[in-house]
Formats: sequence, C-alpha cells, structure tokens
Amino acid sequence: MDAPAGHFPPMRETLGSTVRWPRVRTTSQAVAFIRAVGCCLLFPVRRLPLPSLYWAVARRQIQLGPEWDAACEKIWTWKDELPRRRRAWYGKYFRGRGTFIAPELLPHFLALQPPRFVLQDPERLYAEGVLSAAAAVIWTTLQREGPLATVALRHACAMISPENNLRFQRALLELQTKLVITHFGAEQETAAWPSSRFELTARAFPGAVAAAERLSPAEARAAIVRRYLSWCPRAAPVELARLFGWSREETLAAWPEAIGRGPARMGAARSRANRGCD
Repeated sequence: MDAPAGHFPPMRETLGSTVRWPRVRTTSQAVAFIRAVGCCLLFPVRRLPLPSLYWAVARRQIQLGPEWDAACEKIWTWKDELPRRRRAWYGKYFRGRGTFIAPELLPHFLALQPPRFVLQDPERLYAEGVLSAAAAVIWTTLQREGPLATVALRHACAMISPENNLRFQRALLELQTKLVITHFGAEQETAAWPSSRFELTARAFPGAVAAAERLSPAEARAAIVRRYLSWCPRAAPVELARLFGWSREETLAAWPEAIGRGPARMGAARSRANRGCD
C-alpha cells in the first residue's frame, strides 16, 4: 500500500481558489481531474508538492486506521482500472509513490528517459549495467506472457520464494520509476486483497510511446512545467527542480518566463533560480 505521510497544504489552496475543481465523485470526473493537473499522486505525501486524487475525492486529510474510508476504496480501484482502460498511466513514479500520469502528458515523461528506452532489449540493458537482473527478468517475462497479476508474475519469473520477495518488489519499483511498466487491472489471486496486474507501458500506451520519439527532452520539460504552473502558478524553479530531479539549467530552460525573453528578464529568472535552485 502507498502509505501517505500527510496532506500537502497547497492542494487545498489550489482546489479552493486557483483551479476551483469540483469534488471528484465518478470515474469520468477522476479522469478529467488527472487530465487537468497532468499528473497527481494517489494519496497526499508530505513534502511532495503534487495534487492527490484522494484529496480531490475526500476533501480532507487521510486518516489511516483499522479500516479505510470510502474514498480510499474508490481510488484504490481506480489505480488499477484507469490504466486498464487506458485513461491514465499509474505506477510508483515520484519518489516511489503511487502516481497517475495523464495520457496527454505521458509522452513528455517518456521523452525524459533515454531514447526509446521502453522499447529496448532488457537483457542488453542488464548487460550494460542500466537495469538490474531481476528487473530484466520481469520485463522479459511480461514481453513473453503479456499482462500478469502479481502472484502469477512471481511464479513466471521464478521469484516465488520468500527470500526473493524483496528482490521482486525492488525490481517492480525500478521498472515503474523508469516508466517501463504500468498497473493494468487487478485479479483475485488469493483470499486477501485483489492483486494488481502489470503490463508493459509500450503495449498499454503505444501512442504515447510513439509520440515520445518526436519530442526532445527540452520540449518535454517545457510542457511539464506549463502544465504544473497551470494549477500552481506561484511555484518557484527550485521547487520544480527538486520535484522532477532536474538540474538548475534544465529547469530554467523549461521555465516560461525564461523562454523567448530578452537578456534582462532572462537574467532575472536566472537570479531567482540561483537563490535556491541547486
């Protein structure tokens, strides 16, 4: 489970005064919300300045206890169903936390990976030291077998033993943070909670993968910044640099105030970033 550490305060302000987004109650409204913000978390996470679908549904801080509330149940289903219906990519992306990415913005995130990364040969990437052995096995297995639920995937990868559990989970996280795989529905494999099913992003969202090939990293960063500023216009370059893991120069190049401006304004934008964008 993606255990949230707390509510990020600017989300309340964004929904209340900037975006004025109506409370999310249905699947179609959830899709519209994700598309509006571009990317969001499943649950709010402290010090991670992104909107969360939980807050959009519940309009309150999350309180975990013996039982989840109705909002938790609803969004927990959406994290598997929206990708299966190709309405949003979902996986553990930002700092390993559950993240939705709108299909329209997915090509831009993919374009920040090495060229055609999600279409590469996983065994070659492992040989080059780019990918762990376990991640290469999972990737190759999904290529061969198609989408698989968690337990079935562990069996297919011969990682079913308890001592292989951590290795398997780390490899799943590695592939999600690289956008190689996405959640893709769920299956009732055991008597416990339904298991998430995983699929290759290249098969689930082929249009996004193709579109990413036509984008440069600079174009991708600029589009991501524009979408972020559309709902959080007072964000500073340092905040986005930390959030997305970009360098100071990459962030400044993507910043609308620094694009197509004269030397004076470019210098002012650079000065703002230099005060904290490291």
